[in-house]
Amino acid sequence: MNYSKETLARLAQASTATLTSLLYKRGFRNVFIQGARPLKAGQRLLGPAFTLRYIPSREDLDPITVFRDPQHPQRVAVETIPQGAVLVMDCRGDTSVASAGSILATRMQVRGAGGIVTDGGLRDAAGIAALDMPAYCSGPSAPTNLIRHRAIDLNLPIACGGVPVYPGDLMLGDDDGVVCIPAHLVEELAGEAAEMERFEAFVLEEVTGGRGIIGLYPATDPDTTVRYHAWLRARGEDVAA
Repeated sequence: MNYSKETLARLAQASTATLTSLLYKRGFRNVFIQGARPLKAGQRLLGPAFTLRYIPSREDLDPITVFRDPQHPQRVAVETIPQGAVLVMDCRGDTSVASAGSILATRMQVRGAGGIVTDGGLRDAAGIAALDMPAYCSGPSAPTNLIRHRAIDLNLPIACGGVPVYPGDLMLGDDDGVVCIPAHLVEELAGEAAEMERFEAFVLEEVTGGRGIIGLYPATDPDTTVRYHAWLRARGEDVAA
């Protein structure tokens, strides 16, 4: 899924809080990836989902030698993920083992991937955190994925952190975590998110200055809109943006 540069630029400034609110208004309640936390503060993740699904491993099928197979789905995922895409992994919420490590993550960064999101663990977490590529997981976990996971298929619908993720859905992450935006809503939400962020910046400034919340947030008092438009004009911004 290719999104326009303008759309991505608008969403790059949006928070997961803003987007979960906008999605809730449209009836979407289950869009925030439960358990996926940033490996370091200040990360921003934005890119279409490229999915990898794990099922429980089985001892006769998942010895360490399976990694010699050039068609192993985890290795293929690393070598085929499109530039800018985010590898989203379904680990069934199992954090007892890793779903990837720093060598694979480094290879993904070199290839231009947009990031990693998993509801499982990541090994060599400090090394992954040191990369420029953002990564979100349920926590560090040293054991190899083969102990608990069998990589089974690529770029099909999955569940990550209890959220349905379809290939091409837009993944957006900040310090709070990761939200999955259904692909057909991305363009629509981009403009609304930008306006909501502008208005909330105004509200925060008002609250910092001592104004109360009632009538301000939400803007049920008509004078709030008057002040907001004046605030925009004072900043040289288009009121109709």
